Amino acid sequence: MAVYRIEGCQWNCYTGTTVLINKLGITDQRELDSVEKQITLLRGTQAEQETEFRDVDFEFYKSLHGTLFGDLYDWAGKLRTINISKKGTVFCKHTELEHLGTLKFARLRELDFLCGMPDSKFLDELTEFYHEMNMLHPFREGNGRTLRLFVTLLVRNTGRDIDFARCDTDLLTIAAVRAAQGDTSLLRDTLSEVIG
Repeated sequence: MAVYRIEGCQWNCYTGTTVLINKLGITDQRELDSVEKQITLLRGTQAEQETEFRDVDFEFYKSLHGTLFGDLYDWAGKLRTINISKKGTVFCKHTELEHLGTLKFARLRELDFLCGMPDSKFLDELTEFYHEMNMLHPFREGNGRTLRLFVTLLVRNTGRDIDFARCDTDLLTIAAVRAAQGDTSLLRDTLSEVIG
């Protein structure tokens, strides 16, 4: 689980801990991390193979989070209702999530979901979308995994391929932090390395 700074109390955590309340009743963070990793890997693999890329909008995006985390959390697929920050990055206010998420997917639709673009323009738009969705951070937990799943489906829909397994996750995190500070070049380079 990512360590977030959360306004107010440790929302939706077991009393006296930072362990998220979960359907399996796991109260140990290491155990929850391990189980969460296994479940989301399985659900993500299934979703990559079975999800049709159609009727794509912000609701579709939220449904992917529900697919990944629905076995674990009652709030899977639902927008967070608190403000969060991580490592100095302040994410979108929770009151703006629905509006901004809807706008981001409307723009993606206007761009025909990046289909038919030359490689350089495609990479520019993909980088911008990745950065903007990371800054939105619409969920309490699981934002990166949901974003990577969606980007995988998006890229494959354009006739290209992408393999995040080839990506250094620490480098991707650093690239996302740099993008939040105004420099998307490392994020663009990192994404270009995993797109075929």
